[in-house]
Amino acid sequence: MKAATGISAALLLAACIPAGAPPFPSAPYPSPTSVHPEPASDPPPPAAEPSKTRAARVQQLPAARPAWEARPVSAGARLVRAQDIVVRPGDTLGAIATRTGAAVAAIARRNALSPPYILRAGRRLEIPGGRYHRVEPGQTGIAIARAYGVPWSQVIAANDLRDPFLLMTGQRVLIPAVPASAADRAAAFTLDVDTILTGGEPAVASGRAPVRPVAGASRVPSPTVPIAGPSAAPGRFAWPLYGRIVRRFGAGASGERFDGIEIAVASGTEVKATAAGTVAYAGDGIAALGGLVIVRHGGNWTSIYGHAGKLLVRRGQAVTRGQVVALSGATGFADQPELHFELRRGRTPIDPVTQLPRR
Repeated sequence: MKAATGISAALLLAACIPAGAPPFPSAPYPSPTSVHPEPASDPPPPAAEPSKTRAARVQQLPAARPAWEARPVSAGARLVRAQDIVVRPGDTLGAIATRTGAAVAAIARRNALSPPYILRAGRRLEIPGGRYHRVEPGQTGIAIARAYGVPWSQVIAANDLRDPFLLMTGQRVLIPAVPASAADRAAAFTLDVDTILTGGEPAVASGRAPVRPVAGASRVPSPTVPIAGPSAAPGRFAWPLYGRIVRRFGAGASGERFDGIEIAVASGTEVKATAAGTVAYAGDGIAALGGLVIVRHGGNWTSIYGHAGKLLVRRGQAVTRGQVVALSGATGFADQPELHFELRRGRTPIDPVTQLPRR
């Protein structure tokens, strides 16, 4: 009798669900949907990359995967023992780094050397021990950090990397302590906006400048080619769209930090670039933000547009102020159609409302 009652209840519940309605989510926040139309020549993603299940689809222009997936890194860092060496006649810091396998910057920091690193024969130098990865063409900080299972922010700190955080081909990077287990390594690496901004650009070859962005989306540079950032100051920022602000910048009720604002709008509303700049990222690699566009501006400013349902630009594309870069949606962890909007100067989030015209 209890079984029959359960069946009746299930049938009654099913009758209350509209036809075509999506299934109930199994977690507090549904994950966004990903579609990656890519050229067949691109290498497959790393085996360690987890599959992504999305509940709301993100439409994108056909594009290759970002550089950290298109050019994965193998964990082959060289182990260098801590040692003291004596400078030989004619030695340069670069030659010593090549001979020992350590990084120029690491040796300079340990020995309080300043550019142009003039050395005196007979001087004793300390060589800091550790694991050093040699940067190859097209590699990114994200791919390097992912290969060793360490947070990219720790690599930045260990190597005292500074803005604009561009790696050079042939540069040696000190890798912090690597977690012992594969599970710990997978948990240590996370992809977020700061990681993309500081570790997303491919390494620059010595003597070669980054390429300039292009005006349209049809012939953007390869994802493994570094793109030059804009130099002109952005001027006054414009609202990316108009709607009701449902979440504001700063600490929330439970103390968590929120780096932008959320603007509720109808699904499919045009999202416009707040200022002229260069698209640094367009994709859905950060689950919480769903469809995401990141635009670099002059003056070290960056704008971020999340929860989009459709992306209309590609990395390496130059955009003008007011140009439509996406259509709004409810992707990622959004519980309604809305735009997640951020402004950052360097690595610091800035309240967008303080930089936008009063409404």
